[in-house]
Amino acid sequence: MQEDFHYYATYCAAFLAGFSHEECMDICYSAQLVDLCSRSFLTRLHAPGYAATTQLQLELMDARTDIIGLQDITRIWASFHFLPKDLYARKKWRTKRYMNKYRLICGPNSELVVKTVELAKGKSLQHAGIAMHVLADTWAHMYFAGTPSLVINNTDGYFYEVDGDKEKKIVFKHNPTQPDDLEAGAYTNSLYQSNENSVMNLGHGRAGHLPDYSFMKYKYLPAWNDYEEVVKDNPSDYTRAFCQMIYAMKYLKGDIDSFETDRYDTDAIAPFAERINAILRKRQPDASADWKAFGEELSGENIDKFDLDRYQDEYLQTDKGAKESTFLGRFIEGAIAQKGMVTNQIYRSGNILAGFSKEIRREGGIL
Repeated sequence: MQEDFHYYATYCAAFLAGFSHEECMDICYSAQLVDLCSRSFLTRLHAPGYAATTQLQLELMDARTDIIGLQDITRIWASFHFLPKDLYARKKWRTKRYMNKYRLICGPNSELVVKTVELAKGKSLQHAGIAMHVLADTWAHMYFAGTPSLVINNTDGYFYEVDGDKEKKIVFKHNPTQPDDLEAGAYTNSLYQSNENSVMNLGHGRAGHLPDYSFMKYKYLPAWNDYEEVVKDNPSDYTRAFCQMIYAMKYLKGDIDSFETDRYDTDAIAPFAERINAILRKRQPDASADWKAFGEELSGENIDKFDLDRYQDEYLQTDKGAKESTFLGRFIEGAIAQKGMVTNQIYRSGNILAGFSKEIRREGGIL
């Protein structure tokens, strides 16, 4: 997903969940910050680099792809953008090496989604925003994994946009300086690399931005599904993501006693269903303006543009012992907790692709 959903749509969901305008701004800012909190950003703040929630393209190009480098990449991308659906999935006649990657395929309504939302309960609004980013991405990034893998994440020539009874073949190109051409069906994706562990094969890079467009419905033949056709319906999935975020935030707010999978607050969006559906299905690369207008109508307040520099001075000018009380300090605390929890769960499943979490070191002295 992009800023349009992580920032503006998350604001709308938070407001419909009963949060105030100010609280909604903190939640949606934190949700969007997950896509920007890189080691480069943290270095400027003199903050711990292990709190990184994303990697910039230049960082990825310089990333190691030995086991240590792959673990670092996987910790970030599986924890925040491609939360695994089933860490204990089974598939006949597959090696452990294959299954370790197969089990990292992202999907919604997993045990890890429950743990992610529960981890944010009783914590800061920043932690809530992180959880909403992770939850939303389980719907957009379904079928891709947050670890480099040609076998899991590759696409081939069989890739079509579906519009009712019509199908249009999608053409991928590799020039990142050119915008996607929605009318021509030409989209930018990562360059094919036959190396299984190339960073070009991370996440949905081989499918370009298609998973991030709410209007897009597409089908393709992933190798992990034995080349059987998979259909991805973003408008429907994004609607469920939006309703699930409202339900999750009502739980975080204390209005609901428990968070369970496969539950969606459709009642909350009923008066606005037509409006939301129109935004999601509008054929455009960025729906920020439409979500912003909807959010401002809901609350009657102005939604400020996202500004990455907004809280940096506060963090930098606060004494070291009090930094955890700042906006970014609370975000960093939430990011470390989320990454540690997911890494812990992946390791406990018998999979070392994400390495070892600090919690495991303390509990068992394994290292």
